Amino acid sequence: MNGVEGPRMVDRTELLESALDSLAEGMALAAQDGRVALWNRAAETITGYANREMVGQRVREMLDALVVGGAAHWIRQTYAETASRPGSARRGSLVHVRHKLGHEMPVMARVLVLRDGLGTRIGGGVIFHSAETVAALPHGEIGEDSSIAQSQAEIEDRLAAMHEDSLRNDIPLGVMWVTVDQARGLRRTHGEPAVEAMLEKMERTLAGGLKPSEEVGRWGDDEFLVLSHERNAASLAAHAQVLAGMARTTDFRWWGDRISLTVSIGVAQAQPGEGLGELLERAQAAMLASVHAGGNHISAMQGRSACSPS
Repeated sequence: MNGVEGPRMVDRTELLESALDSLAEGMALAAQDGRVALWNRAAETITGYANREMVGQRVREMLDALVVGGAAHWIRQTYAETASRPGSARRGSLVHVRHKLGHEMPVMARVLVLRDGLGTRIGGGVIFHSAETVAALPHGEIGEDSSIAQSQAEIEDRLAAMHEDSLRNDIPLGVMWVTVDQARGLRRTHGEPAVEAMLEKMERTLAGGLKPSEEVGRWGDDEFLVLSHERNAASLAAHAQVLAGMARTTDFRWWGDRISLTVSIGVAQAQPGEGLGELLERAQAAMLASVHAGGNHISAMQGRSACSPS
């Protein structure tokens, strides 16, 4: 054709592999025979194992070698959580993995089931990313015997995904850091079972006031994190006021005692290019300002200064 060669046609498989290699999350996909068919670049970076070392391995044997303590328990737990809490597989769960160099590291991982257009299972896999940054971010206090580490890891995983989406696609992201004012006193007077019962009821109350795209999760022994897509800081603070009002009307009783509850909330709206750590630091500082104001209060942290909507 006039000696001019046209553009090279790229097949769908090459496009797909290129797209998967561009992901920040590690991905291991297995075909129907149970052997690894794809191990992307992020998986190489996270684990230290190259594509040529993993492709062709049986995925179950590969996971047993990588997951500390073996993969069987983690896989059973993942499917159980998926059945009892729809959407939990999307968030993933915390698991420890052995790097090729020998050290252990935490990752957030979730099981993926692949089906064709008719719903027939054609393969599966695992998607994962490093969770080592979790400890570096501001979190609520957790006691030595606390059982909420998994819940904290799940809401952290979702927050990280929403934050990345906010940076890439300019989607509004707001954070409410909520602490229950009476939790510590209740722990002293009525014990840990009363506190946990109260916090479970408070979480249901907060969840009842959320919009479909919002989420709430435990962020500490006495604290929650609410993730929101409110369009600006003013809307976020107004929404926090509504949640605080719902908290005040929560009817919590313990052995016949009716206990009045209030919350202190710190709100922070993500700013363009802002890191996740800085966003959480602002929300935490605003929450502490609400506590220091006497509780039952909403504070917003904008940049380096806090203002009090209530």
